[in-house]
Amino acid sequence: MWRMTRRLLSSNRVSLSRLTELQLLQQKASLSRRSRWSRRLSSSYDRDKAFISQVGLGRLIAGMDRGLLGMCVNERRRVIVPPHLAYGSIGTGGIIPPDAVLVYDVLLLDIWNEKDKVEIRTLSKPASCRRTTAASDFVRYHYNGTLLSGELFDSSYSRNATYDTYLGQGDLIKGMDEGLLGMCVGERRLIIVPPFLAYGENGYGTMIPPQATLVFEVLMVDVFNPKDDVTVEAKEVPKGCTRTTVTGDYIRYHYNGTFQDGTVFDSSYQRNSTYNTYIGMGYVIQGMDKALQGLCIGEKRRVVIPPHLAYGEKGVGDFIPGSAVLVFDIHVIDFHNPKDPVNIKVTHKPQECNMRSEADDLIQYRYNCSLMDGTLLYTSDQYDSPSVTTLGANNVILGLEEGLRGMCVGERREVVIPPHFGHGENEAGVVPRSAVLFFELELVELQKGVPEGYMFVWVGDGPDPLFPAMDLDGDKQVPLEEFSLFIRLQVQGGKGRLRPGIDVDSIIKDMFDNQDRNKDGKIVEDELTVTEDKGSKQARDEL
Repeated sequence: MWRMTRRLLSSNRVSLSRLTELQLLQQKASLSRRSRWSRRLSSSYDRDKAFISQVGLGRLIAGMDRGLLGMCVNERRRVIVPPHLAYGSIGTGGIIPPDAVLVYDVLLLDIWNEKDKVEIRTLSKPASCRRTTAASDFVRYHYNGTLLSGELFDSSYSRNATYDTYLGQGDLIKGMDEGLLGMCVGERRLIIVPPFLAYGENGYGTMIPPQATLVFEVLMVDVFNPKDDVTVEAKEVPKGCTRTTVTGDYIRYHYNGTFQDGTVFDSSYQRNSTYNTYIGMGYVIQGMDKALQGLCIGEKRRVVIPPHLAYGEKGVGDFIPGSAVLVFDIHVIDFHNPKDPVNIKVTHKPQECNMRSEADDLIQYRYNCSLMDGTLLYTSDQYDSPSVTTLGANNVILGLEEGLRGMCVGERREVVIPPHFGHGENEAGVVPRSAVLFFELELVELQKGVPEGYMFVWVGDGPDPLFPAMDLDGDKQVPLEEFSLFIRLQVQGGKGRLRPGIDVDSIIKDMFDNQDRNKDGKIVEDELTVTEDKGSKQARDEL
């Protein structure tokens, strides 16, 4: 991962932890001729404590001062010191005899100098960096902490939790406060902290010895400042946007939710369902409520929300950690306001328009039905003939009913239907919940209708008196054939209308049967007159 290349120089401090054997040797001689003896005089292993000293300043015997120079951390070296560079002809304390040659087996654990500064090595850095850490920022980072020898003393990874703290406020050791400055989210650094900018002479507990240089391999996961607001970056704004979201609107949008390091924590796309909510009414986190303002249908936007406008220090269980900055890439599918009417735009109107569609009319029309993002849901083109409906018969959704009224044959319209005039909060086949629908309509054919409960109505005033007009041959009786001819003549002359969409012979037969009270196969004036006098609904409705 990394390698220390620094060598021990004069005036450096060293940790000779595991200064192992101190041996007294007699003058060299042939093993076959002279006896050889050695014994251990001192060991840092026995004390379980590294030997710490400065080199080259006379604090060590001259031989060790020379013997340690040029060593690297983790280097092992045997240093043999003759008496004149050790304790000479006097020895010391009854432990080291006069004229003793000393042998040290040394493992160098640490090197530092009083002039050392925090050393920073960038291991990797993201291609783009939106911001870098600064004093007073709050950061979340992972780290492995080792001594200079490589011995691990702590790791956030082992706890499966980032280390979270403010920078520049004394919450960290000085060297770490300095080493974390200027980092990008996603950046990896090696931060080497000398002891006097770490835990100094006291060390820390049993894990960090006194005067230890500390090495931190850091991954910056998150950064924000308590003064941060929501930041919004428009990724794609459709042309011709005439309306944007405001407080009180109801919006449907897709999103990917990630942390700043790119880790995904949620996605509406994975559920294949939009997130639907009211804007500015507290149904979503505060930052999202702000970010959803001023959007167009079809717009794509990146939203960065600091934790104090999201889920704060507590987070959400194992789902979102405490103090996490959230990044949302959102795509607006549609929005509406509960007060929105049906919006109708005429795109083509024929020059001659003598008749307009209204309630009870039987119409044929072509249509495309889409979501506001252009997703086609239904089209009449998939059928062999145009769609047919009777206006006012509750056969279509309210918004489509309104959009089809007042049309001329050949007229084309674009109709936007909010969900409260469509399918509401419920799904309907491929229509999602609370979806705004976009219809492209063309009226193909129009047959004027009759009110509900009627089979025939007069256009204007009917004949008065009625029976003589019906009695075409003047024989005082009207059989079915004569009655049928009379009704057809009224319709052909534009004086009356039959209910459209029903077989004409069937309607006329039903009308005749209703007037033939005695069921003798003919209508006489008394039957018709008596029915009208009694106010029979069917007689009035049908004649």
